[in-house]
Amino acid sequence: MKYMIAMFGSASEMGATKTPEWINEMIAFMIDIDVRLRASGEMVYNEGLADGSQAKVVRLENGQPVATDGPFAEAKESIIGFWIVDVASEERALEICGEIVQWSEVVELRPVPAGPPVQ
Repeated sequence: MKYMIAMFGSASEMGATKTPEWINEMIAFMIDIDVRLRASGEMVYNEGLADGSQAKVVRLENGQPVATDGPFAEAKESIIGFWIVDVASEERALEICGEIVQWSEVVELRPVPAGPPVQ
């Protein structure tokens, strides 16, 4: 089954609060987990994202799309990277999340269905 694993955080806050050693260890972990997921055949796709301070949010206002700086005015953290994995079970996906969360404090796991819900 396919899942999206989303890692949350703030690159600017990390740079201000974490040591260079911690950042280097986190980067080494990210490289390692990507290598392991590719080697196991579980990696479908992954990508790191620019800091949320560079995001835009588009909403409808009076029927017109309006872009504002994002991701959300009240949020300090946003998605900073994600993996799409194809694993044997939700338990395996949660195991992967358990490794990632040590570096981001918040990870979201969401199934990726094969298509729209059947009604």
